[in-house]
Amino acid sequence: MHKITEKIFGWSYPIFKNLDFDETLSSYLSLFVNVLLLSILSYTIFLASRYFLVRFMIALARKTKTKFDDLLVSNKTAKYTAHLIPLLFIYKSVPIILQDFVYWETIFGKLVGIYIVILSLWIIKTIFNALKDYLKQNPSFSDKPIDSYIQVIMIVLWVFGFVVIVSKVFDISTGKMLGTFGAISAIIILIFRDTILGFVASVQVSLNDMVRIGDWITFDKFGADGDVIEINLATVKVRNFDNTTTTIPTYSMISDSFRNWRGMINSSGRRIKRHILIKANTIRFLNKSELEELKKIQLVSSYIENRQMEIDKFNDTHQIDKSILINGRNMTNFGLFRKYITQYLYQYPGLNKEMIVLCRQLQPTPHGIPLEIYAFSSDKRFENYEYIMADIMDHIFASIQYFSLEIYEMPSGKSDFII
Repeated sequence: MHKITEKIFGWSYPIFKNLDFDETLSSYLSLFVNVLLLSILSYTIFLASRYFLVRFMIALARKTKTKFDDLLVSNKTAKYTAHLIPLLFIYKSVPIILQDFVYWETIFGKLVGIYIVILSLWIIKTIFNALKDYLKQNPSFSDKPIDSYIQVIMIVLWVFGFVVIVSKVFDISTGKMLGTFGAISAIIILIFRDTILGFVASVQVSLNDMVRIGDWITFDKFGADGDVIEINLATVKVRNFDNTTTTIPTYSMISDSFRNWRGMINSSGRRIKRHILIKANTIRFLNKSELEELKKIQLVSSYIENRQMEIDKFNDTHQIDKSILINGRNMTNFGLFRKYITQYLYQYPGLNKEMIVLCRQLQPTPHGIPLEIYAFSSDKRFENYEYIMADIMDHIFASIQYFSLEIYEMPSGKSDFII
């Protein structure tokens, strides 16, 4: 390589000397010719390299089944590599062209060397970007924080590249530079604190399977409620259901509490848990005439008959005085309503009957007796889930009057009479 460059750039100086130019003028004229020649040759080498490398990469991508080489093409790896070949040619040619200009040879040689280091790192970055895109297309890695790992590797490479550049500029050995970096490691840790915390968090999030790309999470502290679209070294991006994007620091995923809905999505149903407040003074025992009227409600008709036979048998056996309803065993409108809602839930088509289906009474409050619905919707999609839950609650609100019960409502302060 050295002999070839000498032949290419060593012919002009003797020609100018033979033309009786003085040594200084011959050197400058030779420099001008060689720089012009170097520019032309470098650009030609670049065009040829780009043409053959890009064509070769495209042809290779078409013939192979793997998509990795296709991603190398889309990330322009061959194009950036084509820049490297003429740069290496320039780097080898500079000492010959500028052999009579030692000062400029040193400066220009260092600049070319720095550019080669930066371009090499950029080529490595395009390869890693292609690798990242390739792994994200693989179902096994699609939900892993690949971005975080690649960013850490690139940070290490950029730091190493910075060390090489500084050692070239100031003519310091790489070993001494690394020793200097070790001495100022505390400052480096302080500067890259968020990056280090993000990397540790990314590893913990991945190993503990706390969150994946595509998970629906709720993070009240940051106002996030939506799907995770990206996990990288510093941030986790969440696309909220109103199509806004929330950015969360990665280390917050392990330092703060958030809700991941993956378990619900992977389960057989989505939980419905709502309650209404029943006025306590509307709860009472039911007499026989009222029970006869309630038998017209098909969902509890057979239950009332069977339950009444059991209660009458008990009261007769123990000779209970039924002139007052409180004596012995009785049915209440509240208990019968709970039974009715339970039967209604079991026959409702939108619920998963293999999971818990429950209508229960909660601890009394100053505002009334809570009656809670606890069941699981078969359809977990948001809009269908909300429809199923509203449909059930609508029926409860409409049916409660048939059992002579009332729902508690805060007094509005306005008169109920219109004058």
